Amino acid sequence: MIVRDIMSTAVKVARPDDLIRDVATVMCFNKISGMPVVDSSDQIVGVISEKDILHGMFPTLDDMMENPTVVDYEALEHDYRDVVNMKVSDLMSPRVFTVEPDLPVLKAASIMFRNRIRRIPVSQGSKLVGIISVGDVHKAIFQQNITKL
Repeated sequence: MIVRDIMSTAVKVARPDDLIRDVATVMCFNKISGMPVVDSSDQIVGVISEKDILHGMFPTLDDMMENPTVVDYEALEHDYRDVVNMKVSDLMSPRVFTVEPDLPVLKAASIMFRNRIRRIPVSQGSKLVGIISVGDVHKAIFQQNITKL
């Protein structure tokens, strides 16, 4: 089985200049935890995840060094209002792992596990053509093997 067999081609994407508010809305309403970030030519330039967005609420190491008081986690929840007004480019991860459509599915899964990511864009060159998740891999392997019983 290869990636092309299981990838989703209707990929929700973000643009670097999109507001986090808009991206978080898409994630929540579509029950997805992350999205590739593409430029105007559909070239992959990053990924944005719920984890990246929530991480934006926390003080940086420099902030902690300047003000080493105990973090007020209740107050941090209110900082979310500031985070959602940031741009995707402010919080996205620019390091992107991708796989090609003709790669074996379990090779793609090994890249996800090794790098502790739950989804991976599928690209031809640097152009986005799809996406697969750990759940997609599991479902495909399950379906392939359960029908043989």
